Amino acid sequence: MPKRTKLALAATVLATSALASGCGMLDFQKKEEIDPPQDIAYLEDSTETEVAANVETETGDGTVEGKEEGTKEEAKEGTEVTKEEEEAEKAKESGEKAGTSQTEIYLIDANGYVVPQTLTLPKAENEAKQALEYMVANGPVSEILPNGFKAVLPADTTINSVDIKEGVATVDFSKEFKEYKAEEEASILEAITWTLTQFDGVKQVKLQIEGTALSEMPVNKTAIPSNASRNMGINTDTSESSDIMNTRPVTVYFMAGDTDNYYYVPVTKRVSNAEGDVEAVLASLIKGPGYATPLVSEFRPDTELLDKPSKKDGVVTLNFNESIYSSFDGEEKIVSEHLLNELVLSLTEQKGIDKVDVQVNGKYDLMKEDGKKLTEPVSRPESLNTGEY
Repeated sequence: MPKRTKLALAATVLATSALASGCGMLDFQKKEEIDPPQDIAYLEDSTETEVAANVETETGDGTVEGKEEGTKEEAKEGTEVTKEEEEAEKAKESGEKAGTSQTEIYLIDANGYVVPQTLTLPKAENEAKQALEYMVANGPVSEILPNGFKAVLPADTTINSVDIKEGVATVDFSKEFKEYKAEEEASILEAITWTLTQFDGVKQVKLQIEGTALSEMPVNKTAIPSNASRNMGINTDTSESSDIMNTRPVTVYFMAGDTDNYYYVPVTKRVSNAEGDVEAVLASLIKGPGYATPLVSEFRPDTELLDKPSKKDGVVTLNFNESIYSSFDGEEKIVSEHLLNELVLSLTEQKGIDKVDVQVNGKYDLMKEDGKKLTEPVSRPESLNTGEY
């Protein structure tokens, strides 16, 4: 951990005139005006931050006594922070503006993939309903659509209600929901399901049109699972496996777009039942999205794990070889932000994984692109795909 710098502030204040006028000693808790210190010395240390004030006063016999008062922390005592200030600071840290919230909306990109985009929306009492309203083609999202993306729900669709009970979000659409092309049906079902399951307490989704429950989509008759959830997958790629019985789905994240304008795309692949969850995700990331797709990955094909992954308290620890570095010669021990995001986004889709601890050759010997050492587990990004393309 980088050390923080300590500044010791020594201030000498002659208080003879102050005593004569009855002002007394310097008190950090009083808001009285005082003369600025005459002499200031800055001392550097590599441990912690402190501020000390040495105040000299004249005693009755003419001698001068020094008194050290207060650290920086002590100086802050008695300062009250209101609840509004705390909330404002939290909003600032999370990138939210007052009266708005960051919400993931699943849209369609130029390649036809269902992609999450984090949009800044006005605060709403029913955020789940609002999210779907921003997925309607000619709805309020029209003014803030990222370049190259389109809304997924048919124009003029009204979200009559979104009712969340016992982990199930039941959505009631107007009759305009039926007005879509047959080839868009799977994308619409995936976008609705993944948008709603981002909200706390929502695990499954049910659909209705004007109060009538749907067991299949209205146009191409795609079956709707009775417990539609993220387990159904998204942008499913079955090109590499036709063995349904001995495989299972995992969702990993690749990149689309172009240089300096990449965004992350979730893709569900089928992997062997013989592989563990973490190993299966890593194998899919290292193998990449395939040459027939417009997607790319930051993982090099010679990347591999040196040890079996370990998982404890929601943190999975991975020990890679040097191919995880951005540079091919390994001289610059830098790991790219894109690779970290692909890795963390993919692994945190797995149940019970909240953070990823990355090592190389058993050591914390990586640098992030901003020049800081990577010494702590990495959490899932709070906001995904926030740029303009």
